[in-house]
Amino acid sequence: MQMLWLLLMVPVWMTMPQAQAGRFDYGLEPRQIAPDTWLVEGRRESFSRDNGGHIVNVAFIVTEAGVVLFDSGPSRRFGEQLRAAIAGVTDRPVVHVFNSHAHPDHFLGNQAFADATIWALPGTAQQIARDGDGLAENLYGLVGDWMRGTEAMPPARTLEQERFEVGGHRLRFLAFKGHTGADLVMLDEATGVLFAADMVFHQRALTTPQTPGLALWRDELSQLAALDYRWLVPGHGPVDEGGRAIDQTRDYLDWLDHTLRRSADAGLTMTEVMALPIDNRFDSIRLTRYEFARTVAHLYPRYEQQAFH
Repeated sequence: MQMLWLLLMVPVWMTMPQAQAGRFDYGLEPRQIAPDTWLVEGRRESFSRDNGGHIVNVAFIVTEAGVVLFDSGPSRRFGEQLRAAIAGVTDRPVVHVFNSHAHPDHFLGNQAFADATIWALPGTAQQIARDGDGLAENLYGLVGDWMRGTEAMPPARTLEQERFEVGGHRLRFLAFKGHTGADLVMLDEATGVLFAADMVFHQRALTTPQTPGLALWRDELSQLAALDYRWLVPGHGPVDEGGRAIDQTRDYLDWLDHTLRRSADAGLTMTEVMALPIDNRFDSIRLTRYEFARTVAHLYPRYEQQAFH
């Protein structure tokens, strides 16, 4: 009887690790979008235990001197699976990682690339050092054990220069503030790919928890639109070729600013504002109602204060 019990238990014990591994598989599939340039596109969803935080776009460039990675994803597990996915494309090592900003889905995969040089704007590095562990804990609460083993790893190097050349690719860096106060955008002048991060959302409603102001963000989009690029990789949503993504983000910011300002002038409560209709020209954009409610919670007190004064 004891031997039978052991025989019954062995298959269960042996299959548990595989079951767990399968359960936490992000299913990352890099897709080539331009010469030497690959994208792993995130889902146009909010954080959940179903997607494990895989809602962000990460991209990489395969150069003669190694791989350049733009953002590392939402967890250590994601970073490790991303590293394996990159190895399926090229045997060249990841040599540089650039964190675009300090939102957790963009930098919590850093641990998997500890042997690369990890860069960020000075403001981003400060935010990650100060808030990174708390952001990891908060994301654990939203997505659960996808986050197991994840700790915030601040960038080792701060990005001060405007240009950087790696393996024949001339990279230009631009520092903006509209989304979080420290937002890195990278233009590969060799291919014409603009890695816009969360300065641009495409077919997915934008997030606003740390924006210094919608007007500043909107103005900076005009600077982005003036750049010479062919493809734009937004922080969330599909790749854009033709400028539609910037126009859509700017249009949505205009509507948000106008709606919040008009509501504050009319003396509406936060609850009343959250119930306002979404303009039907944004019907194709995912999560507009969800993100609009969050934006009202984030920003409406500022508009009320301005209207009061």
